Amino acid sequence: MWKRIAVVWTLVKVDARVLWYALQHPQSPRWLKLGAVGMVAYLLSPIDFIPDMLPVIGVVDDLVLIPLAMRWLLGRLPTSIREYAERRARGESVDPSGKPTVVRVVD
Repeated sequence: MWKRIAVVWTLVKVDARVLWYALQHPQSPRWLKLGAVGMVAYLLSPIDFIPDMLPVIGVVDDLVLIPLAMRWLLGRLPTSIREYAERRARGESVDPSGKPTVVRVVD
């Protein structure tokens, strides 16, 4: 069970990083920003589909709906923005046009 939770956390962490860089792209669509704000509002809101007061079930809806919403938003991104965000999430240096930047060190 803990291994599954670790795998889910790893996937959510990567998706969250890709979503963060996609939001920073100068051409990111407005619906992406609104969707991200909606996800955060749902996560912080006391109003849920299943109340958080229930011991285990109340948190499960957040653990299921937020990753699904992230995947759904990332799946609808234009290809250029998604590739840019994925490269940035991997740690590559990329300019907003999508081209990798080359750094030349001259002695």
